[in-house]
Amino acid sequence: MAASNTPSTGVWAKTQIPRHLSSSIVDLGSISFNKSKSSSKKTKIHSTLHSPSVLHFPKQPVTPKEESSETVNPKAHRYQPQWNFLQRAAATALDMAEAALVSHERRRPFPKTTDPHVQITGNFSPVQEQKVQGQLPVDGTIPESIEGIYVRNGANPLLEPVSGHHFFDGDGMIHALKIEKGSASYACRFTETERLKQERVHGRPLFPKSIGELHGHSGIARLLLFHARGLCGLLDHTKGTGVANASLVYFNDRLLALSEDDLPYQVRITPCGDLETVGRYNFNGQLKHSTMIAHPKIDPVSKELFAVSCDFVQKPYLKYFRFFPDGKKSQDIDIPLPVPTMMHDFAITENFVVIPDQQVVFKLHEMLRGGSPIIYDKEKKSRFGILNKSATDAKDIIWVESPDTFCFHFWNAWEVPESNEVVVIGSCMTPPDSIFNEYDESLKSVLSEIRLNLKTGKSTRRPIIQEPSNHVNLEVGMVNRNLLGRQTSYAYLAIAEPWPKVSGFAKVDLFTGEVKKYMYGDKRYGGEPFFLPTNQNCEAEDDGYILAFVHDEKTWKSELHIVNAKNLQLEASVKLPSRVPYGFHGTFIDSRGMVNQV
Repeated sequence: MAASNTPSTGVWAKTQIPRHLSSSIVDLGSISFNKSKSSSKKTKIHSTLHSPSVLHFPKQPVTPKEESSETVNPKAHRYQPQWNFLQRAAATALDMAEAALVSHERRRPFPKTTDPHVQITGNFSPVQEQKVQGQLPVDGTIPESIEGIYVRNGANPLLEPVSGHHFFDGDGMIHALKIEKGSASYACRFTETERLKQERVHGRPLFPKSIGELHGHSGIARLLLFHARGLCGLLDHTKGTGVANASLVYFNDRLLALSEDDLPYQVRITPCGDLETVGRYNFNGQLKHSTMIAHPKIDPVSKELFAVSCDFVQKPYLKYFRFFPDGKKSQDIDIPLPVPTMMHDFAITENFVVIPDQQVVFKLHEMLRGGSPIIYDKEKKSRFGILNKSATDAKDIIWVESPDTFCFHFWNAWEVPESNEVVVIGSCMTPPDSIFNEYDESLKSVLSEIRLNLKTGKSTRRPIIQEPSNHVNLEVGMVNRNLLGRQTSYAYLAIAEPWPKVSGFAKVDLFTGEVKKYMYGDKRYGGEPFFLPTNQNCEAEDDGYILAFVHDEKTWKSELHIVNAKNLQLEASVKLPSRVPYGFHGTFIDSRGMVNQV
């Protein structure tokens, strides 16, 4: 992630600047997605093999500032494997097998959910790393209370795909905007995962993409190829396969980049606002699992971090644990689940952890039938498990059914002692697995209040925005994190329209259903609205600011908007030196936190 002497940014990303309409792709066995002959002019990339591009990006006006500030020399890092004769023979055989597999996969069109032409085009396409650029232009005035660094994670594939690709499959890249005394600087860096480092060296994708490629018989073949290469010593498959692209959390003086397919990666922020990957982090040997959920929760009062770990192959399919403020870990608690559940998020209250066991599940045997391992099981009943945070086993967990409920994200939860209820706020999605599998039906995301009665075992669910004509798809966002696990009045959520783009954000009154909107404007789209309170002891819940990256698809330029959360008025916009792709989740580390980093 930090600047280095090797071209770590992926030359392919440079070709994604829209004026470069021809790029190159790793090609196995001279197989191309394009049926027509390629142009005689070829953009050279650092790769083992070459072929015409899979992707065609829309023409957009681009300024020279779009170019990376990093020096990239494709000849400086050409890979020379130190393999013996048997390894070279194995590599040749496995490459031939993969070429045949790719040829087979390309005989049929990809579904939209795994088609690179759909998943990583326009401002969903990758960018190169940027070293720190300071003294950025600012319209308006950055509030004095904002001192620190806003970091946001996202998917940014280093290498062009040779087969199916889902947006979630991209390598993790963190975009960092540091604010100090009203002045702003920007940088973006890859998180240096074990996967990224090995694929960069080889100059081609080698690790299977968990959503884009692991479907049906070809998915099984890809898994076999991957493990065969590992057993032959052609790559190291023992140090994790994750992309660390989903979210960021700052805990115990460490910034952690997370995705639920691996352990977290620790990233250090330098004094100038740059980013350096420290490495895969197992909490000093305490985390024995190979994964941790992408959305751990930090209790604002106890400062403990709560998390779960999923296993899709063997029981127990789910473990719950917590970390104390000093970083010490509790014992694991096995949560009894009949089948492995797709779990991206969960919730906490003041005293409980709320665990969703929903209808989108993993069934690996579906791959033997030629299907996706991630499916919607309509026969399964959705339910929530309520467990005391300090429990030492799961014997006292209370399961409450909530029929036909699927929430990809949960915004908050709290207890109502008078009625023995736990209230959960989340966005309920239909079709439930439409993020992973193709449907003709449009995705709908309804902000909902789910009430779980711990005494009767019954539940209710209602849309918070009652009038159907006022419905708007609301996804990715948050409440005031100083009140996480306690009753909150407001949620700040992205307006996910036209899906999957975000045209603005909404401040929603969770009790009255009143919606106030901040729209980015014509052909301007963003991502997660991040709520930053003015200070830790604000009297008013909405005393703070919303930070959001915004991209203009007409001018092909990006900004950071700082919006007053009380009145939704723009306070300042920071003009960024390069494009910021649409991404996922972020956090803010204040100036004191930056100094205290381990």
